[in-house]
Amino acid sequence: MKNPFLLSSILAGLFLSIVGRPAAAELVMLEQPGCVWCARFNAEIAPGYAKTDEGRRAPLRRIDITGEWPADLEAIAPERFTPTFILVENGAEIGRLRGYPGDEFFWYLLDELIEKLDRTESQ
Repeated sequence: MKNPFLLSSILAGLFLSIVGRPAAAELVMLEQPGCVWCARFNAEIAPGYAKTDEGRRAPLRRIDITGEWPADLEAIAPERFTPTFILVENGAEIGRLRGYPGDEFFWYLLDELIEKLDRTESQ
């Protein structure tokens, strides 16, 4: 190619289109002020979640249930129990975990949801 700047621009554009693309799946955490189990999750899991395979596969999105329900989640049934974790892909619920069972059980149950997500994607 005669113009190296043009090639660099094209490559940069391709990289940004891939990196900037939103994740199709997300782990929606329903929480509310004063939730003791939410605080425990925040202390034990939240700090490193984004660095895990699960966190990269389904980034964490927090929803305060005392506020407005997001329009993009209108197909998802709200919950009054917190914390509740809902695995969502393209606006559809894959599954949910009610409560926070501690760090070891959380990862086990989340892995089950991720496997369910993988099965729905392969169909």
